[in-house]
Amino acid sequence: MNATTETMGPRFAPYASGKFQMAMGMVALDLKDWIDVDQNRAVELREKERLLGNQHDAVFGDLPGSEAAQREVLMLLLDNLERCHPGLITFDEGTVRVAETGKSYRLSDFADHTLDLAGRLVQEDLCLMTPGEEGYVLHAASLCFPARWVLGEKLGRPMMGIHEDVSGYAENLGKPVDRFFTHLKADKPVVRLNWSVINDPALFQTSGKFRNDDQVEITAENAGERLWLRVERQTLRRLPESGDILFTIRTFVDPLSSLEARPDLAMGLRGAVADMPEGMQRYKSLIPFRDALDGYLANLMERAA
Repeated sequence: MNATTETMGPRFAPYASGKFQMAMGMVALDLKDWIDVDQNRAVELREKERLLGNQHDAVFGDLPGSEAAQREVLMLLLDNLERCHPGLITFDEGTVRVAETGKSYRLSDFADHTLDLAGRLVQEDLCLMTPGEEGYVLHAASLCFPARWVLGEKLGRPMMGIHEDVSGYAENLGKPVDRFFTHLKADKPVVRLNWSVINDPALFQTSGKFRNDDQVEITAENAGERLWLRVERQTLRRLPESGDILFTIRTFVDPLSSLEARPDLAMGLRGAVADMPEGMQRYKSLIPFRDALDGYLANLMERAA
């Protein structure tokens, strides 16, 4: 879980406007800011190691033909970490050492599944997309922190299939996303934010969509401790050699109580949830605690008035 200071509130707040937008929301990304690093790096990298050791097939997968793009990702990551985040890793004579964890990896041990190694070096999850007959297909992924989806169910599927359960995706985003992927330039990486309110702070979550059970234990009085804000910082960049697209996902989890320091964000979140279509609320499993969430945010705003 990501640490949050009481005085500043969450680091990212894409709901701050008080509106819910079913939009890509891409903005230009400077590659020096491509990889995000914070004080949780050691904890999250150790959690990745644990997951990869205990349930490897659930958090890593690749398909034949992705090998060259996987190697390209690793080389780009090593270069970026050495240039933009000096001291985090050392890379010498075919061995990468991670400073915070003390782990060392030989590239030769990951020769056929290079993305597996790449995912162990950064807090981001890494998803490789390659062109297919039905659009860009998920070709390989190191996905230790899924937001309630299963890698094995999505590997090899195109974007429309991956998002088939997302309310409004096919109607509003399917074709624009496919066009965007087709025209993304290698020198024009982008970043976007995605958000949800959840009842579980775990980074690794493979289930929980469309929940409609009555969670009576969550009330307006305890929602600050029983609910969490989960924000994904997502980047996309075309790999210059293979032409595939790398999609990175950096996950931040903060207790809802972190908004006590930011009544302005509480107001924004309350408005964004109210503005969210019913179908999306069901997809995000907000329905069971929607009233408790609204009551908690209303109380924060009232105390700040």
